[in-house]
Amino acid sequence: MQLGHTAGLKSSGRQLRDAFGDALLDVCRNNPKVVVLDGDLGNSTRVNLVRQEFPERFLNIGIAESNLVSIAAGYASCGYIPFVSSFPSFLFCNAYDQVRVSISIAALNVKFVGSHAGISTNREGPQPMSIEDFALVGGLPPFVILAPSDPASMAGAVRAAVKHAGPVYIRSSRTVFPDIYVEGECPFEIGKANVVRGGSDVTLIACGMMVAVALDAAALLEAQGVEARVLDMHTVKPLDREAIAAAARETGAIVTAEEHLIHGGLGSGVAQVVTTTHPVPMRCIGFDDTYAESGSVVELMDKYGLSAKDIVAAAQEAIAAKKGGEQ
Repeated sequence: MQLGHTAGLKSSGRQLRDAFGDALLDVCRNNPKVVVLDGDLGNSTRVNLVRQEFPERFLNIGIAESNLVSIAAGYASCGYIPFVSSFPSFLFCNAYDQVRVSISIAALNVKFVGSHAGISTNREGPQPMSIEDFALVGGLPPFVILAPSDPASMAGAVRAAVKHAGPVYIRSSRTVFPDIYVEGECPFEIGKANVVRGGSDVTLIACGMMVAVALDAAALLEAQGVEARVLDMHTVKPLDREAIAAAARETGAIVTAEEHLIHGGLGSGVAQVVTTTHPVPMRCIGFDDTYAESGSVVELMDKYGLSAKDIVAAAQEAIAAKKGGEQ
């Protein structure tokens, strides 16, 4: 997938799942309490790296997501830090009751990693795609939701998840993301967005893969004389309310961009903050109440309105509404 060319971004060529596997192995080396529970997808999710070095701390539960979650709850109850790895479309759809009752209500210290999230399953069709995972997990207190935007931020997300006391969901992907940050130099604090580009005319708030697309859009807008601020909202829950309110107040127009359904995702959460702090015109980029068909990531982004040109058009609408006095 080609992303980030307009903004001049480069790529290490590593898929986000590769960065996750490396980061997980690193935390295992430094924290003996970390254990890994796999849903028979270790090679795809890259948790097999841990299996090779720490076989005694790796369990393949098989294609049995409910058991996977229940066993993780047992480990967490005994003081371990279990990382549960599978595709989010399998994990949260098949085992939602166990996640809710055994993990969420008990507020156990379990870390969930959803590999191949969003549309990164490409041509495998809508069934394994997970474009509703933010909504599903977001409805479970006290879950934290992290959506890294590149390999460096994935490493930061894994470290932050281990330090956080409570359930965490990290979104991973089979896609190669452009490098937003220098390796080892990504500021990553749960609930604290990163300003990756300054601007005063409009704010583009994105997460995951869409941060690079937002930076592309900002470069296109700059060519039109529009300065767009770009926020990497790597924590989808809890949102950085202060950064959102400041963006609304200082730029007067907001566009959100996510590889997720518009309803129940980043855009919905940002809108709640905007309407209760500083109402301004908003537009949301995401899937509009539909599942995606089979296709490459780029093809699907173009068809369903997730490209840089779509963000540019939404930004132009929001700016025009701002000038027209719309709230």
